[in-house]
Amino acid sequence: MKEFFHYITQLYTYAGKILYINLFGMIIVSFLDGMGILLLILMLNISGILSNTAMSSMWSILDFSKDSPADIGLSLILGIYITLVIVQNLLSQNIAIRDVKIHQGFMNHLKEETYLSLLHVKWAFYLKTRKSNIINSLTKDINRVGIGIKMFMQLITNLIFTLIQIGIAFCLAAEVTSLVLVCGLGLAVFSWKFVKQAKTLGKETTQLSRQYLAGITDNLNGIKDIKTNTLEKSRIKWLASLNKKILNEQVNYVKLQTNSQLSYKTALAIIIACFIFVSFNLIHTSPDKLLLVILIFSRLWPRFVDIQLNIQQLAASTPAFKILLDLQNETNAFREAVYGDDHIDHLYIKNMIECRNLSFRYNSDQPTYALQNINLQIPANGMTAIVGQSGAGKSTLVDILMGLNRPESGEMFIDGVPLTDKNALSLRKAISFVPQDPFLFNTSIRNNLLLTAPHATEEQMWDALEFAAADRFVYCLPKGLDTPIGDRGIRLSGGEQQRLVLARAILPKPSILILDEATSALDTHNEMIIQEALEKIKGKMTIIIIAHRLSTIRNADQVLVLDQGKIIQKGGFMELSNDEKGMFSQFLNKQLKTI
Repeated sequence: MKEFFHYITQLYTYAGKILYINLFGMIIVSFLDGMGILLLILMLNISGILSNTAMSSMWSILDFSKDSPADIGLSLILGIYITLVIVQNLLSQNIAIRDVKIHQGFMNHLKEETYLSLLHVKWAFYLKTRKSNIINSLTKDINRVGIGIKMFMQLITNLIFTLIQIGIAFCLAAEVTSLVLVCGLGLAVFSWKFVKQAKTLGKETTQLSRQYLAGITDNLNGIKDIKTNTLEKSRIKWLASLNKKILNEQVNYVKLQTNSQLSYKTALAIIIACFIFVSFNLIHTSPDKLLLVILIFSRLWPRFVDIQLNIQQLAASTPAFKILLDLQNETNAFREAVYGDDHIDHLYIKNMIECRNLSFRYNSDQPTYALQNINLQIPANGMTAIVGQSGAGKSTLVDILMGLNRPESGEMFIDGVPLTDKNALSLRKAISFVPQDPFLFNTSIRNNLLLTAPHATEEQMWDALEFAAADRFVYCLPKGLDTPIGDRGIRLSGGEQQRLVLARAILPKPSILILDEATSALDTHNEMIIQEALEKIKGKMTIIIIAHRLSTIRNADQVLVLDQGKIIQKGGFMELSNDEKGMFSQFLNKQLKTI
């Protein structure tokens, strides 16, 4: 339960004195509700249903109507009762509105805080964490935390109401109230098994929810493969199997709720029946006193039941509290040294980027290194190409050059200054990156471009599109720059997506431009246009290119050849192509033979 109390503390920190105001309001409403009970009992006395003997303890509390005529006393009591009900409901309405503001405001705060922490974690966190689990935590789990917080607030309300009504009940009939309390405690002990079962079912709910979201995410990401390989039947079978588990879990939860309610109501019926039997046959209690007892039971017992149900629902939510807290703790462990980017200057390279004896592996428990003893120099405002077979470590090296991953050993320098966690964000602000798998947001072309340069003019956007050989196809679209492009740009071809991402990267005029197979989806004509454009900006920014098609790096100032995480060749394009024994020359010859 420590996770639960962690968030309750956060709720108090967030809401502050408003919680005390609401708490005080609940106490007033509870007193008014109790006064309403007293007035109802008094009305029963005035009408003759309850005797003065049964009401002896009441006259000391409400003796203002004791000596009044019956008709005047009843009218006075009825007037006070109506006034109390109106005031009570007005206060309850105000408290309910405040509760919603507190609850929803805190949930919004929690969502924003969690999302912000996810945006500012190191890249290594995403390498080890499944994205569907993160999505589930930000949606399903956080909503269940919200339900748990709501149940807690209802529990506090019920406890306040119950305590005050117990106090009033003691004033009316101490023995009967004591009996009700003993029965209530017995119910609490008996119902604890339901609380444990609810917690177990809550864990099962979390696991099934994660499985469902992970599977749906995988299926939608691979929908093209599913359709082209006719895998629909296997996917339907998977979903049907999972849905069966979800159905069983939901049925079990409803069974738990109905069983607990059945137990509570049955217990109430048995207790009342036993009490009436004992009162009539053994104690010979008068009917009016018995009516008072039943009234107290009818007011207090539902409160006990509500408290038990609140605790039960709270227990079902506790696994979500743990998952969300674990996520926040993990993001704190992977938190980047510098938060925010409002006052962080771009890092401009004057001389070069340098790596000295740099090594890196994704898992420190494994002996295999993704990069080993990397020594290189990337001159400022030049073009450096990185080539190698798949799995050679090219993308891993680029991730380190961008400051996303930190080397296990060795160092990286920017103009002789070591790259640390503190200045890594400054480096990234100077970089524009074009990945092999282009990503576009589900919005218009204009909004996608403005993400990297919010203040760019329309003319600057068209210049960037022209640079990326994308101006013609954008101009021909029905709405031009304002054309929606769908999820991940699905309404565009692969080449069009790649060109738009390239235009977006060049728009903010970065100090460093990194292209990871950025022209792999382009035809020869558009590739030549972009090569010419890159040649024009050589000398104005540092360009780093990962390429499989060696024709795209013909004009590179230096070429780095990677193999099994090591640099095995470095030099100019012509120098390496003339080295017939080198791997670069072998790559080049293989590609020439396929033309």
